[in-house]
Amino acid sequence: MNALKNKVQLIGHLGNKPEIIDLDSGKKLAKFSIATNETYRNKLGEKVTDTQWHNVVAWNKTAEIVENYLDKGNEVMVEGKLTTRTYETKEGEKRYITEVVCNELLMLGNK
Repeated sequence: MNALKNKVQLIGHLGNKPEIIDLDSGKKLAKFSIATNETYRNKLGEKVTDTQWHNVVAWNKTAEIVENYLDKGNEVMVEGKLTTRTYETKEGEKRYITEVVCNELLMLGNK
């Protein structure tokens, strides 16, 4: 049950081409965002689509797969854990970012 404490699964489409970063340590990092859509009917009976954007990061072998096979618009399933980190802007403002650290990736849709 320990593995279920922080687990996220999302299916969505990439918003842009992934950003690939080769670190000095030899590790590879891939950053991308995916959009998930939820459709419902409002009080007037009109169909409404709510789109949520999720930041995703992948490391090493998974980042290599992202680099070689994924592009803007591709449909993917990602599985991983949610993490939140903070950083300071040049103006000294504290910012928070929540990301999915991807450990499993499944390419969906047509080739």
